[in-house]
Amino acid sequence: MKFKNTRPVKVGPVQIGGGAPVVVQSMTNTDTRDAGATIEQIKELTGAGCEVIRVAVPDREAAEALAAIKAGIAIPLIADIHFDYRLALAAIKAGVHGLRINPGNIGGQRKVAEVVAAARERLVPIRIGVNAGSLEKELLSKYGGVTPGAMVESALKHIEMLESLNYREIKISLKASNIPLMLEAYRKLSAQVEYPMHIGVTEAGTVKGGIIKSAVGIGALLAEGIGDTLRVSLTGHPRHEVHVAWEILKALGLRRRGVELISCPTCGRTQINLIQIAEQVEEKLARVDKPLKVAVMGCAVNGPGEAREADIGIAGGKGVGLIFRKGEIIRQVPEEDLLQELLKEIEKL
Repeated sequence: MKFKNTRPVKVGPVQIGGGAPVVVQSMTNTDTRDAGATIEQIKELTGAGCEVIRVAVPDREAAEALAAIKAGIAIPLIADIHFDYRLALAAIKAGVHGLRINPGNIGGQRKVAEVVAAARERLVPIRIGVNAGSLEKELLSKYGGVTPGAMVESALKHIEMLESLNYREIKISLKASNIPLMLEAYRKLSAQVEYPMHIGVTEAGTVKGGIIKSAVGIGALLAEGIGDTLRVSLTGHPRHEVHVAWEILKALGLRRRGVELISCPTCGRTQINLIQIAEQVEEKLARVDKPLKVAVMGCAVNGPGEAREADIGIAGGKGVGLIFRKGEIIRQVPEEDLLQELLKEIEKL
């Protein structure tokens, strides 16, 4: 798939846009004022593959914690600001690598200009975050509700506000929980501007249901070449967001990290407890970050052939199983030894 060549920005050392790989982001759900707890969660997310982290900055106390948080983590830090431009100024002073603001709600042109002046001094990129749930009243009236056109006009208005101040270190997001609405908004704006796009389905729901909405919405945009960085928004621990983000990228062949598990859906030919084995393999390999493709197949006749691209895999028979590598059978082992023997082969790799 061919991606649109967007204008690059740097969030700390991480490039977004300009042909760089799609960057995985998440957001903490700790109290930002508790720097220790926030740092610990960010470290966990970093280990899971998060490359840029965003934290909410609701008040002055949270802003004052940013310097300590930045000093305690190894990935770029973005401050999420609403309504109070002074919090954006404090965040920049604390050394954050990026801002997420809505220029229309932090106090007017003069105050936006102060934020831009401070951001310019340290080359801090600003993400214009348009959200379907908080569009301007005049746009809702003009378009008769929340529409892709209303979202795009809101984004263009805020882009113009920053461009009038000669600032172009910009990223843009147009998030909605309604997938067709979100897709059309991103498509329309992507055709009009060259700024990098932060993509995601906002308020996607719980880990169970939100994964599906996120995969459909984010995956559709990426498949069309739209998107430079992404966040999966789930009601739950943010480590799930990072995991799902990487699974989406792996499914599209855009990036590889950790194990890609291939397993068949089972059928009448399956004669081993394939579901249990597949779940155990997935659990055992959850913390492996080497990009491997592992297959767990239920049929010893077709398994190695169907999963011939797997680095390593198993295929079950009646009480026994085959271990194969790149479609070539290595050996046959009893069913009760399949899991351990597979793990041994993975360890060799």
